[in-house]
Amino acid sequence: MSEFFTGTTAVREGHRFDEDRLREWFADQVDRSARQRLAVSQFKGGQSNPTFLVESAERRYVLRRKPAGALLPSAHAVEREFRVMRALAGTGVPVPHMHALCEDAAVIGSTFYIMDFVEGRILWDPKLPGLARAERGAICDEMNRVIAALHEVDVAAVRLADYGRSGHYIARQIDRWSRQYRASETERIEAMEQLMAWLAARQPADSATRLVHGDFRLDNLVFDRASPRVIAVLDWELSTLGDPLADFAYHCMAWQLPPPFRGLGELNDAQMRALGLPTEADGLQRYRERRALGQLDPALWHFYAAFNLFRAAAIAQGILGRALAGNASNPHALEAGRQARQLAQLGWDRAQAAR
Repeated sequence: MSEFFTGTTAVREGHRFDEDRLREWFADQVDRSARQRLAVSQFKGGQSNPTFLVESAERRYVLRRKPAGALLPSAHAVEREFRVMRALAGTGVPVPHMHALCEDAAVIGSTFYIMDFVEGRILWDPKLPGLARAERGAICDEMNRVIAALHEVDVAAVRLADYGRSGHYIARQIDRWSRQYRASETERIEAMEQLMAWLAARQPADSATRLVHGDFRLDNLVFDRASPRVIAVLDWELSTLGDPLADFAYHCMAWQLPPPFRGLGELNDAQMRALGLPTEADGLQRYRERRALGQLDPALWHFYAAFNLFRAAAIAQGILGRALAGNASNPHALEAGRQARQLAQLGWDRAQAAR
């Protein structure tokens, strides 16, 4: 689960590459002023794909690359990130301007892309501390508006009709993340075993097939500095064609996560409303209104919530596996990876609530 733009540091050991080779490529493909100056630093966040700030003589860019070392199948698909963000330019979904994709490993050792650096606010804590009550509500409603707009994108019109397979999204996701989990498993987690079996036995039909982000959460959005307006949606690595309700339920996972996660799970509805924050039910109702959807079976909603906690646990286990292998992109990956057990338990609790 990637985290962008938390300040930069010197490029970390294990992520270094030939900056002279990058300068040559960059000046030819992106910005000729790189010949006068090219400075590279690494963003401190980023669990999945190492992400760098590249500064030429004239402007700033972001370089996002696949990590070094052996990778799980279908993981770290920066090519897909590049394609989807380029396709969404000009739609109602704000994305950075994409400059170039390089699939020649001879340049820096792995595939990477270059996009604009977007100036704005990255907000980390879903409680939105330090903001006025009205702004908290406006920011949450703006997130809701943007994900609803994403799920209304005409994939054929933006040439993404072949971006994923139609139908059986939930079944394929359960299979994919179960395999990813097994590939990086380090210990038996009983709640995860129960959750995987429960999900596999209760797969619903997809609600629809739309473009889904896969990791739509507060800290993957850039907000305007002066207003509660999203100016860029980041981190499209997990995007595909899939079930929009599953994608929205992932966004709502912040409402379920208690400490030590950054979430709202320890607050009751009255406490959230006192802070100006919508409840999970409020957000779901607003999303349904925006997309003109009918009523949703509560048991089905619990399934989507449990499914997303399962997927988050599988991703956390993958982070732990990369950390133990020595090629995770974040120095705190071991700590993050150990959250797999707690996420699995939260998922199993939500599954039991669906009964």
